[in-house]
Amino acid sequence: MENTETALIIVDVQVNMFSPENPVYQGEQLLATIARLREKARSAQIPIIYIQHGSQRQGHPMEVGSAGWQIYPALAPDPQDAIIQKHMSSSFYQTSLDEYLASHQIQKLVIAGIQTELCVDTICREACSRDYDVTLVKDGHSTWQRGELTAPQIIAHHNSLLNDWFATVKEEQAISF
Repeated sequence: MENTETALIIVDVQVNMFSPENPVYQGEQLLATIARLREKARSAQIPIIYIQHGSQRQGHPMEVGSAGWQIYPALAPDPQDAIIQKHMSSSFYQTSLDEYLASHQIQKLVIAGIQTELCVDTICREACSRDYDVTLVKDGHSTWQRGELTAPQIIAHHNSLLNDWFATVKEEQAISF
């Protein structure tokens, strides 16, 4: 990938997602994978964009400004990193993401984060629809059990579903910037 046109996007890796009562599936592994990606991106001087989900509802676990809303400390952004605020599953809807990408002439997106079937799926589909070249990090996103589906089933399903249609799906080790 060419440095000037690529960005790493880290979606919703926030404190609430790792709560002891209901932590995201394989959260420690996810944090380690994203940390390795982030270091690769930093070494290659690739822009890193954090997407941060926030709710305006008082008492919501992701209420803007609350402890759960904060980006997870182990992956805290550096001052040069961009932070895009969102309030829906879409990272593009009523946000500055598209403007940021256009102003930095970014065409290739490497995407990792939480929640596989909601915000990660949505950004992959929308970015593809906006003609971005999308790479989804196969082992760099996670979720929770949903009804009868386990988290590993949901992750595997979305890796298969999104691959070749909306994204190129690659394991973290296969990604270089």
